Amino acid sequence: MICWCRWQQKGGSFMREKNMLQILKASSYTVVLRGAGLMAESGYPLLRDGKESYEIEEKYGYSFEEIFNSAFYSARKELFFRFYKEFILKATEVPPGKGFYALKTLQDHGLIDSIITRRIAGLEDRAGCRNVLNMKGTIYENVCPSCGRKYPVEYMKEAKGVPLCEKCMTAIRPQVCLFGEMLNNALVTRAAEEVGKADTLLVLGANLTTPLCSQFLQYYTGPNLILVTEKEHYSDQRADIIIRGRCDEFLADMVSEYEKQNKD
Repeated sequence: MICWCRWQQKGGSFMREKNMLQILKASSYTVVLRGAGLMAESGYPLLRDGKESYEIEEKYGYSFEEIFNSAFYSARKELFFRFYKEFILKATEVPPGKGFYALKTLQDHGLIDSIITRRIAGLEDRAGCRNVLNMKGTIYENVCPSCGRKYPVEYMKEAKGVPLCEKCMTAIRPQVCLFGEMLNNALVTRAAEEVGKADTLLVLGANLTTPLCSQFLQYYTGPNLILVTEKEHYSDQRADIIIRGRCDEFLADMVSEYEKQNKD
């Protein structure tokens, strides 16, 4: 295992960036597992783990896990959507941070092939990334369960109370996986195949015991499991390379180093 510190001397940092770029260039297929850390760096609230979790419970009398649950959605739609608009949809006002745009640029340069995430904010898609597997769906897909009519997120934001289908007056269902629901099997299979054919796996802003990593690391057999995170965790030892620092700064450094090497 190799561990590089984000805050080492400039010369050492340069060597790290250069070596990391060489790994990405040499990789025949690179897959990103993107966790919550990159979202937090962009200013997105972490409703399950951040300070907002206390605000939710104080205001609604339920935890995030209790409200954002399939049973709660079925039984108390009005309260569900009040919470959904205030805490989930309001976060869409925060644009993707520089880390997401750096991911897109690295894809444009052919250094990243696919991205897998369980987060529903659709930040990679908004930044223009391609081949993104949103394991839990995104808030940008909303469908009437009765007639199949699709609605944009703006319609969900502007609706008063429970958003209803204009055609059949049924409650519109955000196409996201709530607590208590199973992930789409076909999507899980596709993600497992992506990880299985990767020779470089880049884990951003997540420890290796999170549901995202626990589910898919078992399919990875390549030589370069690279972890980028600020926080130490006992599972870090499973990584081949650890970059200790902010994900967005690491990705921006990769873009800068690539463009410097290829400016001519």
